[in-house]
Amino acid sequence: MSPAEPAEHTHDVAVSSGARIRVRTAGTGPALLLLHGWPQTSRMWDRVSPGLAAEHTLVLADLPGYGDSLLPPGAAVAASGKRSMARDMIEVMTALGHGSFAVAGHDRGARCAYRMALDHPDRVTALAVLDVLPTADVLARADHRFARGAWHWFLLSQPHDVPERLVAAEPEAVLGRGLAGVCDPDALDAYRAAWTRPEVVHGMCQDYRAGFDVDLADDEADRGLRTIRCPTLVLWGERGPLGSAPDVLEVWRRWAPAAHGRSLPTGHHLAEERPDLVGAELRGFLRSSSPVRA
Repeated sequence: MSPAEPAEHTHDVAVSSGARIRVRTAGTGPALLLLHGWPQTSRMWDRVSPGLAAEHTLVLADLPGYGDSLLPPGAAVAASGKRSMARDMIEVMTALGHGSFAVAGHDRGARCAYRMALDHPDRVTALAVLDVLPTADVLARADHRFARGAWHWFLLSQPHDVPERLVAAEPEAVLGRGLAGVCDPDALDAYRAAWTRPEVVHGMCQDYRAGFDVDLADDEADRGLRTIRCPTLVLWGERGPLGSAPDVLEVWRRWAPAAHGRSLPTGHHLAEERPDLVGAELRGFLRSSSPVRA
């Protein structure tokens, strides 16, 4: 880490589910939890975090089953559901002394983040979601175009252990597509190192299995009955999977009435492609939503 960047500390937090969550912390100010997407780790925020750490205490977490965060031994699919992940992250933030906090998530991390805002409204002061729609809405509108573009959803969610063996045989073909030239080289090396570990490959598959199982059921149970009450920022990439969707904000406002946001001139990996724009959007949003200092 260069001298210009804030000092960083690494923690392993054991939670009641039996998972062990690896987090990095840096900065000072109101707490901001940052959650990464598939097939990455918390390193996806490396280009954004220095600017955010000037105003916030950052907690950069590897999702359970990703990077250096371990799922409970022998865990069932439900342990990779976003409700369970959200509980794990709530316990992490409690252990670190943050009673309330903002959360920003990309891709799979955004799914954990919005579930956290739904289930724990007393803890989440502001929510930012990057390049996703809620899981139930994604699957309700899935068609042949979605199946071709997001084929990994259907591959990784197949029963154990067929996808695990296929990914282990060709990790770069399944996991690395679209990342080279987009990600920071050091971060990409960290992703690739994680992909060599069978427990990480299994964790990713469990995450996608949970998407079709408990995550979909939890969303459908909440649809129209519960909404996200905190300020909500929605960002998506013009060249990403939501770039051609005309109703991104309309969909999100059914779940989060206060949602606002816009598309950015990027593909799917907003924070790595245009960290300047993502950082500016997050800083402005968090200032305007005035999160409570933990």
